[in-house]
Amino acid sequence: MHSTRAAVTTVSALAAVALTGAVGLPVATAQKPSDEQAAVATADRPVTHAENDRVPEGAAWTQHYFPSSDGSDVELHADVLLPEGLGKGDRVPVILSAGSYFGHSGEISEEGHAHTGPSDRFGDLVEGIDLFDRGYALVLVDTRGYGGSTGCLDFAGPGEQADVAAAIDWAADQSWSTGAVGMYGKSYDAVTGLIGNNLDQDALKAVVAQEPIWDMYDRVRSHGVPRQEGIIAPSTYNTIAQLPQLPDDDERYVANSRYELAHPECLAANTVNNLKADPGTSYWRDRDLAKHAKGSDTPLFVTQGFLEWNTRPEGMAEYLANHDGPQRGWLGPWDHVRGNDRTEDGTWKMGREGWFDEIGAFYDEHLKDVEPTTAYPAFSIQDSTGAWRAEDTWPTADRTARIALGGGSYVDDGGPDEEQDGARSSWFTWSAPVERDTRVVGTPKVALDVRGTGNVLVELHDVAPDGTAVPFVEQAAVIDSGRVTLDLESTDWTLAAGHRLAVEIGSIQSGSWVDTPSGQTIRVRDARLELAVDDPAGDAPTEGGRAVWLDSYLAAFTAELTPGEPSFRVPAPGGRG
Repeated sequence: MHSTRAAVTTVSALAAVALTGAVGLPVATAQKPSDEQAAVATADRPVTHAENDRVPEGAAWTQHYFPSSDGSDVELHADVLLPEGLGKGDRVPVILSAGSYFGHSGEISEEGHAHTGPSDRFGDLVEGIDLFDRGYALVLVDTRGYGGSTGCLDFAGPGEQADVAAAIDWAADQSWSTGAVGMYGKSYDAVTGLIGNNLDQDALKAVVAQEPIWDMYDRVRSHGVPRQEGIIAPSTYNTIAQLPQLPDDDERYVANSRYELAHPECLAANTVNNLKADPGTSYWRDRDLAKHAKGSDTPLFVTQGFLEWNTRPEGMAEYLANHDGPQRGWLGPWDHVRGNDRTEDGTWKMGREGWFDEIGAFYDEHLKDVEPTTAYPAFSIQDSTGAWRAEDTWPTADRTARIALGGGSYVDDGGPDEEQDGARSSWFTWSAPVERDTRVVGTPKVALDVRGTGNVLVELHDVAPDGTAVPFVEQAAVIDSGRVTLDLESTDWTLAAGHRLAVEIGSIQSGSWVDTPSGQTIRVRDARLELAVDDPAGDAPTEGGRAVWLDSYLAAFTAELTPGEPSFRVPAPGGRG
């Protein structure tokens, strides 16, 4: 059962490397500028597109330096793009993004630029909402350790949190700023957006965070089991921190970019700290963004792929529950993509058009006090059938039930060898067929009484009457004898009428993790599943098509199971009317 999933998940993890940067590659030599020099901005010398083709049309680029807010000697660098021709005394609201990917020579590796200039990471945003014509500034801040900023990289830690605080205050205090700041990002710079919300600064009026990490520990480990992505990440960001910048750049920028070369302890600390297995250490407690969101109230617009292989849907429900402010979101069965991403043939990867229309209206509302002319849903959600619905909140469930699963045993062997019986590596419990379409929503939880030491993987499978099955939720953990309680991944998955829910508990056989099997027989008693369900018949449909990744996922992970005798029922949802 697991062999197909393990192989494909390993491929997905390698795809994550391609997305975020190569592992362990030597730092390359910076590209030489072309013979035809382009103008380089300073704080007092704005540069336009006519003077440097890397500056977006309609913008004037300047570079600035300012201290972080933690009292250290860290100096932060910002590229500022203002509407070209902005008059003296005129002020505009600010879209701010902060993180690792704004280096002038490239986001994750050198991109072969002929001369220096501001990052085009969010050129799609600039064009998508007509940012400068619309009357906004764009500020791109290198957090410590990256681009033109000094200091040791500190992904989502107290140092980077201080950098985000300083960036918000600095952007709000400039003479050309109205004092209203919105944050924008995807992945890393979506994380810094969540940090910004948690800081509770008056100047921050709105955050758009696409595919973030909600609790940094979850990116690295699952209850003590190392993730492939977590092993890759420190090397990736160490490489980015060492990227050589272009020699025609501002001298101060070039000098700051070499900080890690003079401070190799920064890279060593980043690697070692990410090896910490205990989520209770201060290192990981400081980075539990979902917990720190308690009482925060910045208007928040998020996206999350329920079938993500990179920034997984873990901690999202906790973050949203802890956040007290207005919430918006696009949620659905996609992978690590932006709201505006398309395939080569123009198909929307999330399946829904209008991303920048919604984002532009969201910023106008919260940074300019302009009432939206379109009544967008608070949450636009696509479930596993590919259908979109509108919700006021997420998750919305008709009922939550605790289901007794009984007990069983398995050998923690990491999956059977060819000559071994696969049944020894895990055991299943089966529901009766559901009588009508039933949506599993939110964050399922599993509790187990365990005897033995090793690893456990819990998976929920959607099983059709012919035995065709697809796993849609999973979670792993290092276990020892005693009571174990696990939050699984968040989901929004519909079991069609006649389908069954299978719960598999056993050894880790998926390529998502790097586990060390104990070889012990693990005995489980009194297993219980907490499950929230909702009735799709009560949906309020909204616009959108099928996410591209959904069919790829189904093709990769669908397998055949032989259903066993049912031992429980999935609770029937009640209509919402």
